[in-house]
Amino acid sequence: MQIDAALVLEDGRVFRGESYGAVGACLGEVVFSTGMTGYQETLTDPSYHRQIVVQTAPQIGNTGWNDEDGESGRAWVAGYVVRDPARVPSNWRSKRSLDDELVRQGIVGIAGVDTRMLTRHLREQGAMRAGVFSGSHLASAAEMVARVLDSPRMAGADLASDVTTPESYVVKALGERRFRVAALDLGIKSNTPRMLAARGVEVHVLPLTSTMDDLLAVAPDGVFLSNGPGDPATQTHAVELTRSVLERRIPLFGICFGNQILGRALGRDTYKMRYGHRGINIPVIDVATGKVAITSQNHGFALEGEPGEEFSSDFGRVLLSHYCPNDNTIEGVRALDVPAFSVQYHPEAAAGPHDAATLFDEFCDLMSRHAGANLMSEAR
Repeated sequence: MQIDAALVLEDGRVFRGESYGAVGACLGEVVFSTGMTGYQETLTDPSYHRQIVVQTAPQIGNTGWNDEDGESGRAWVAGYVVRDPARVPSNWRSKRSLDDELVRQGIVGIAGVDTRMLTRHLREQGAMRAGVFSGSHLASAAEMVARVLDSPRMAGADLASDVTTPESYVVKALGERRFRVAALDLGIKSNTPRMLAARGVEVHVLPLTSTMDDLLAVAPDGVFLSNGPGDPATQTHAVELTRSVLERRIPLFGICFGNQILGRALGRDTYKMRYGHRGINIPVIDVATGKVAITSQNHGFALEGEPGEEFSSDFGRVLLSHYCPNDNTIEGVRALDVPAFSVQYHPEAAAGPHDAATLFDEFCDLMSRHAGANLMSEAR
């Protein structure tokens, strides 16, 4: 039986459709993702915490839901918006339909929406607060808009503490261990430790509340700053912890939210983007080589600055090393006098693309060079 539903935006725009997933109400920031595949990874990415995700691909759910591809142990999106859900999933790994999984996890969604029109509206007006209402939660447009306007904004939201691991855990290296890394969990995706482990890295995933003593107790060869949700301006502790790592010249690599944390530790501000970058087809240019990578991204905040800009920090010279040619958004930071670099995109992307996967090799090279430098210093 069809159950009516509505997506209501804070500017008063209402999109009608039918319930998909759980029946109820949800509130969050409505954003669009341009990925043609990988909806399970999107739903389970902690970086989407408190966001209502609109899939621009017209048909979603074709491959159902399996128990292997999640980027965490649960779905994190606040709500889900699709145009044409698959009637029957078809994949040898599928365990159940996407609709059934959304119901099981209590994710409120809506189907039958003109997602092309909705995406154009968000591109023109910017990401905004919204709500999905279905069944008995449907009310007058004025009442639903009022509920949306009462919900918190994404700017100023401290969300990493909601998604970080409560306890530290270890992902062992595959084969012989080459390095040990302390990974600060700001909302880490499961594939990140796997990508490091495949390169002989033992990964100690630590809670956001970890101190410098906690990191040093791991005796790390390097430190990793993960992706995550919310406003990086709220992460005072993570920024100060990063500064302590830089002072000790421990090799550091960050992605996505971690890129913003490193940038702030080096003295740069961040800002809220109009509608952000979310999808698996976003170009990035390396200013040093001119090489273009097609990347997976999910961020609504970015670092201030100009592509290729060099500036001085408390830790020496810094280069804004990568940018997106679509809008000149900064996509990478490289410290030139201490061993630290980061990117705004996802080299661990699942289901892809994999253009940037070699950044994990670069991190391993950085740890190897730093270990060699330490040995020569000790010998002298």
